[in-house]
Amino acid sequence: MPRLLIHVEGQTEETFDQNVLRDHLVQAGYGSVSARLVGNPRLRGRRGGIRSWQSTRNDILRHLKQDAGAVASTLLDYYGMPHDSPGRGDAQEKRSTSEKAQCVGTALLEDVCRELGERFDPRRFVPLVMMHEFEALLFSDPDRFAHGIGKGELAREIQAIRREFESPEDINDSTETAPSKRIFRLFPEYEKPLFGVIAAIEIGLHSMRLQCPHFNTWLERLEALPTECSYLP
Repeated sequence: MPRLLIHVEGQTEETFDQNVLRDHLVQAGYGSVSARLVGNPRLRGRRGGIRSWQSTRNDILRHLKQDAGAVASTLLDYYGMPHDSPGRGDAQEKRSTSEKAQCVGTALLEDVCRELGERFDPRRFVPLVMMHEFEALLFSDPDRFAHGIGKGELAREIQAIRREFESPEDINDSTETAPSKRIFRLFPEYEKPLFGVIAAIEIGLHSMRLQCPHFNTWLERLEALPTECSYLP
């Protein structure tokens, strides 16, 4: 049973793993599922956002080298990724959300594989770059989102935003229109680590998977790995 470590960029993603993802993925066959904040632990008081891909990559490489029975993944926001991240520049030229996601995810995998050499099994690294950020998942069910944050009266406005896009993952990533920016305009008291995870628990994985195809593909890949990587110690 392989061990899964998800490298996350902030407290919200860390808590999301603990409260929403962990039990589901353990049932899929992992011996353990845990999250680890990327970067210097001494900076945990200033949680959120990755400052450089090199630092994040070093954390991932260190983990994969130290634990031969591990599978590594990521929960990183496309919106906040440094522009020198592998594939980030090329992705900006892609039209569709799925193309952007695939471009960055493939580049991150290739970068890690290149550093670890030919003997590394690429199945052991399954990156997820959230399109466009964690808050997009919350638009999967506007009614439950509004109820989860105790603002049922906002359901109609949240639903109006959702209807503008084919998928929550398509909600765009500018400083004015990113998912979190839209939420702040409706609910200025929104605190991501608290309300974001409460809403995610209320919405549930099933709705997120139905509405967010890139997120669902990542989970399907992780679910298949315990059988594929049964050779891991």
